[in-house]
Amino acid sequence: MSHSLQHAKIVARRSNERGHADHGWLNTYHTFSFANYYDPKFENFGALRVLNEDRVAPKTGFPSHTHRNAEIFSYIIRGELTHRDSMMGKGNADVDNSKDLYYRIRRGDVQFTTGGSGISHSEQNEHESQPVHFLQIWALPWKNGLTPRYHDFSVSDEEKRAGFVRIISPLKAGKTATSEQEKAAVPAIEGTIPVHADLLMGASIIASGTSAMWEVGAGVVAAKVDRKVYIHLPMSNAGKSKVRLPDGTVLGEGDGAFITKVNEGDALKIASVGIGEAEVVILDSA
Repeated sequence: MSHSLQHAKIVARRSNERGHADHGWLNTYHTFSFANYYDPKFENFGALRVLNEDRVAPKTGFPSHTHRNAEIFSYIIRGELTHRDSMMGKGNADVDNSKDLYYRIRRGDVQFTTGGSGISHSEQNEHESQPVHFLQIWALPWKNGLTPRYHDFSVSDEEKRAGFVRIISPLKAGKTATSEQEKAAVPAIEGTIPVHADLLMGASIIASGTSAMWEVGAGVVAAKVDRKVYIHLPMSNAGKSKVRLPDGTVLGEGDGAFITKVNEGDALKIASVGIGEAEVVILDSA
């Protein structure tokens, strides 16, 4: 790994500069243009198209809606979210106990959907009293019209405290995957969720006064140079979290940073400099 990052360009995306809407049942912040928020400077960043930080009130949520040609994943920070889609049955999460009927995700869980040729899904907070706080992330696929699929991933806080955990990596067979390879869904990094994009996702919880290292590209990506890495610090610790990036930029909760001109093998050192531990999400894209 290369530890010298003098070639990197780092631009902060401050929390208060994001798009924001409070609908009562949904309080949402948009890093990129989304819904009624539009800024031509923030359409996408490589394959990364959407990064929304959402809080959904109890007994409310997103009714059934259709997605096409997007890779969609939800990263739960606090609370629980119940997912149902058109590939599932009509299970009642309070009675049934089968992922074929619904999938209830909680802290540590990531739920992933390939929209492809079209899939309808709903995301509801069915808890009686607790809101759910999560990141909704979309990536642009390398091919349209894919067969819809969904995957799930779980990681403990203890694992994230040990360093960056890789959650998503490209489909190993790449853009030319056969239907059999698509069905097998083998990721470039074993144990991760396969995405139809040259993109990696990872997360870590970094104790105050310590640091964690992210290896750009992880040795598995197609684009080896000029990768685009986005770092996000969720609003998850009552303002106690801060991180310092390699150029000295300090991010607070809700802030992010665009990092460009980095190459596969570069090491990004993220230092936790707040009074509390910092949960950090990284999206590493072509």
